[in-house]
Amino acid sequence: MSASIVSQLLWLESDTPDKPITMYINSPGGSVTSGMAIYDTMTYIKSPVSTVCVGGAASMAAILLAGGEAGKRFSLPHSSIMIHQPLGGTRGQASDIMIYANQIQKTREQSNRIMQYHLNKAKGHEKYSLEEINDLMERDKYLSPEEALELGVIDEILTKRPESEQEKKEKEEKQGGADTPQTS
Repeated sequence: MSASIVSQLLWLESDTPDKPITMYINSPGGSVTSGMAIYDTMTYIKSPVSTVCVGGAASMAAILLAGGEAGKRFSLPHSSIMIHQPLGGTRGQASDIMIYANQIQKTREQSNRIMQYHLNKAKGHEKYSLEEINDLMERDKYLSPEEALELGVIDEILTKRPESEQEKKEKEEKQGGADTPQTS
């Protein structure tokens, strides 16, 4: 799935690099590695990527939601957003378990730095320390759109799709045409 999303982002950027891309998210999350591939592609391409939570964005999907273009991270009013530390499990020899534990700790630190960057960017200043982000993401934390807005995960709650420039132009032309007196 992530390979498909990455290739679509790259194709959309190559087609029209300056045109914004909107990513609609309704996901319980998933593999951190796959999610990081999507996140890195979102930040790598020239096209600005706006994100919209439609239903739910949990775990890695919440990081992708927060990783959208500043000012262009949205949620619909009845969505749910959940953040937490990375999950994982392993078994095997003690040495292999230690290797895995070290790797998941690195992944946790990486995820926390990403969230810290985007939450602080949304606030316009260093509001959250890495320690505060670590505490915030220690356990599953479910957020309403209002709570996500306050925290800085999203920038706006959408209730109605905004009109495109083309729609605005057509509406103005219709109104202008209807108000023009007709002569015979």
